[in-house]
Amino acid sequence: MAQPDAYSHCVTQAVNVPAEKAYAFLADGMQLGRWSFGCWDTKPAGAGIFTGHSLFDGGQAFVRIDGDAQRLLIDWHVGGTPDKLTPRIMVRVIPGPRAGRGEGECLVTMTAWRDKGMDDGRWQRLVACHETEIILIKALIEAV
Repeated sequence: MAQPDAYSHCVTQAVNVPAEKAYAFLADGMQLGRWSFGCWDTKPAGAGIFTGHSLFDGGQAFVRIDGDAQRLLIDWHVGGTPDKLTPRIMVRVIPGPRAGRGEGECLVTMTAWRDKGMDDGRWQRLVACHETEIILIKALIEAV
């Protein structure tokens, strides 16, 4: 697990589907509510924004997904209100052949940036969640 004072945290899983399929799943705001412990039971909130609730404290979160399908990159802009969203979670999907793997495989890497105001306990919780969420993401993508 990352040190409490770390500025970022990164997790990666090999996923047994083509990169485009993994990207489509991750870029779908309704799927976010199936694996993100901080944005459970996601619903559309209008203007390309989704909302869900934390499994830890029930707090409401808002997310805008900014994806680049050509480059297989996603930035999740997150925050407590729709007008104050910050890009804090990033995903990159690497096609299998670029990583010495087969066509029907890919790597999914998720990176989180620590906000300066995030205390150690909240950061440790985020790190632990991402360690589990990436495993859940793999299972859900492969099951689709």
